[in-house]
Amino acid sequence: MLTIEDIIKATGGRVVCSNGCPPLFSGVSIDSRAIKEGELFIALKGAKFDGHDFIFKALEKGSGAMVSFPPPTYIKGKTIIYVKNTLKALQDIARYMRLRRNVPVIGVTGTNGKTTTKELAASILGTKYKALKNTGNLNNQIGLPLSITELRDEDEVVVLEMGASAPGDIKELCEIAEPDYGVITNIGPGHLEGFGNIEAVRNTKLELLGAVKEVVVSADDVFLMDGISGYQGKVITFGIENKADIFAKDINVSDKGSGFLLCAGEGQCIGINLNIPGTFNIYNALAAAAVGRIFNIDLQGIKAGLESFRGVPMRLEIKELCGAIVISDVYNANPASMEEAIKELIRLKKGRAIAVLGDMLELGSYAEEAHRKLGEWMSKLPIDVFIAVGPLMATAETEFAQTGRKSFRASDAAEAGGILIDLCGQGDAILVKGSRGMGMEKALQAKEEAENAV
Repeated sequence: MLTIEDIIKATGGRVVCSNGCPPLFSGVSIDSRAIKEGELFIALKGAKFDGHDFIFKALEKGSGAMVSFPPPTYIKGKTIIYVKNTLKALQDIARYMRLRRNVPVIGVTGTNGKTTTKELAASILGTKYKALKNTGNLNNQIGLPLSITELRDEDEVVVLEMGASAPGDIKELCEIAEPDYGVITNIGPGHLEGFGNIEAVRNTKLELLGAVKEVVVSADDVFLMDGISGYQGKVITFGIENKADIFAKDINVSDKGSGFLLCAGEGQCIGINLNIPGTFNIYNALAAAAVGRIFNIDLQGIKAGLESFRGVPMRLEIKELCGAIVISDVYNANPASMEEAIKELIRLKKGRAIAVLGDMLELGSYAEEAHRKLGEWMSKLPIDVFIAVGPLMATAETEFAQTGRKSFRASDAAEAGGILIDLCGQGDAILVKGSRGMGMEKALQAKEEAENAV
């Protein structure tokens, strides 16, 4: 529960209300459609919306509203709190709640694998503690503080995914969450539109080091390891290829997941049957296991936490449609994650391999080169059919088409789905992937509808 005094102390705001204002709020909300009884509505202003337009709708259920300019009229028994900046106020409330509880906080960042690593870490920690985590990928300057406001008295540890699209983003999130421990999954060319180059990506992820006393990093990511060389805190490494504190060996990967020995030093190993596919998810599991070791969870507990996890929707989901194996990885895409997904397609290939790929967005001036390099690389792989979706992926298709193998261009995912229906068949392996803005799940909707109609 949050009192009016708590909110004023956190934000420096001013209460404007009539008699009978509630003294307590059960939580906060930024969505007038989903607000619950007793919550405080925070009217955020974005590029395409203004929460102030929905105050009266929110107050039908909510007990009050936080605004940066007062509404023209007040509702009796509803609290109105005035602040200069509602987003800053949300962040201040979150920081206040985090410091008031003083529970250990783990910040998880990196180019790829953040959400899955966060989920795996929370699953492991949940075998021994009451763990709070971000819902979905609420990992930015709005989502992260919203997640912290879910903190309850019974919570004993918090795992927070931290995303970044420009320099300074991780530093800002650390100022809100004040993490004690950090995880950096890897460094790759993501969101280059905001960063400019991969060095800036690394520098931004390494902003986490200024806040934490202990960090978990990949020993197999040489670029990342070079970046942490001057860090004065404790470093725990994970990996498969290079020497690491937490490592995997005897790996056996299938289309349903992977089996491996997870080791925390020689002679301290346990067999893991991970229920999510992809070699890169073994890395995510190792990173999460390292978090478990920080919190004194034994190997049996780590095993239980890892094996109970069934994956994140829209991320490397394995489906079967019309006799074909389909890899649906439609949440997002950058050059590194695209490469890993294509490797998984090749690994699952028994008949034809069909790649249905949408544009990789937010790469800035590197976009055309990244797609051209992708096409060149794919042309050397045993991919039988390539369906390119969007103007950027057309650059990759130009390179791939030189092989003489089948390739198509589609303006959007729905058109790609129509092409896929006509050509796929029994025994094919299909990858569908692209940036979130491409809506690549629509390529599969047409296929699923066709199968259901049979």
